[in-house]
Amino acid sequence: MPATVGGGAWSGSDQALLRELAPQVLGAVVRRYGHFDTAEDAVQEALLAAARQWPHDPPADPRAWLIAVAARRLTDLLRADQARRRREETVFRLAHEVQPEVAQTDDSLVLLFMCCHPALGPDAQLALTLRAVGGLSTAEVARAFLVPEATMTRRITRAKQRIKASGLPFAPPPPAERAARTAVVLHVLYLIFNEGYAATRGEALQRPDLAGEAIRLARLVHRLLPDDLEAAGLLALMLLTDARREARTAPDGSLVPMAEQDRTRWNAEQIAEGIALITATLPRGVPGAYQLQAAIAALHDEAATAAETDWPQIVALYELLLRRAPGPMVALNHAVAVAMARGPLAGLALLDALTSLDADHRLHAVRAHLLEMSGELAAARESYLRAASLAGTLPQRRYLNARAGRIPDPRA
Repeated sequence: MPATVGGGAWSGSDQALLRELAPQVLGAVVRRYGHFDTAEDAVQEALLAAARQWPHDPPADPRAWLIAVAARRLTDLLRADQARRRREETVFRLAHEVQPEVAQTDDSLVLLFMCCHPALGPDAQLALTLRAVGGLSTAEVARAFLVPEATMTRRITRAKQRIKASGLPFAPPPPAERAARTAVVLHVLYLIFNEGYAATRGEALQRPDLAGEAIRLARLVHRLLPDDLEAAGLLALMLLTDARREARTAPDGSLVPMAEQDRTRWNAEQIAEGIALITATLPRGVPGAYQLQAAIAALHDEAATAAETDWPQIVALYELLLRRAPGPMVALNHAVAVAMARGPLAGLALLDALTSLDADHRLHAVRAHLLEMSGELAAARESYLRAASLAGTLPQRRYLNARAGRIPDPRA
């Protein structure tokens, strides 16, 4: 939600505050009054009111202010719906009763589990959580699912209606349901983090606010479920990956590939925390997908230079990951690791099977790099240009076009 409010007068810290408060406020309003579908609209209007009022008249307690405004707006929305008169009267009475002081508890986790209720299908669970808790706009959620925005709007609306019809209480899931719903929650946080670390569209390569929110929520899940190995693995993966954020872009905002990054700019504190997490987690059972990805990230972060990266070990971990959680992006990353360990031709041979990624710029960027490494410069240039045409962000397009520009055009 907060990604869509604020305007140019708001600073990055203001936007970050709204992003942090939005799921807490929505959770508090739903916990007190119910009506998830209408509460989400009421909270969105409270955020818009904050964007207008706070720059000139900041409240002493921003969270309590948002909850109070959202509660009043919820009453207004329900009053306007004549078919819900009885429920409106109930909420109106509750809103005007003397309320105890707003509890300073974070309802984000309960809200996460609510959005991942089994009454919803997997796609609806992911979409609603990204929208209600992750703060992504409907357009951003639509891009994550590769569907039109209008389709995603209908999907999210139906999801909210299903939650309303289910009568689901605002409470943590019972123990029997926790594992399945935790898996969905972790996947949603993974998607949020990916959108933050490598934005799919726009003029910026990354969106630190989204990545930070994903890490914050992953910490909460890990704190709630300290024995869940995949929750720990996901948090470790986020920390180890986000640790490189500052080095990923040059001062002009252009992309800097990992092999060329100034590793002194990597966040040593996050690396140490992530390595400690994954080191404690891996010996405790059969590693899941997030733990394996975290182990790969740790190997990258532990290498003092790109040349010292333990590529054979990374290949072995990707092969485990392919068995545990097969997918085209895992296969693409495995091909890169194989190329670095055994030579570019070995990696190129693996790319031919990844036809499902033909519309993804990353496949063509990898192919271009491996072709350049193998000396096939004309083909490399063509692949760089193809990758640039498919890239979603301006820094990616500039980087790929620049790589192509370094190779002479054989037709010139």
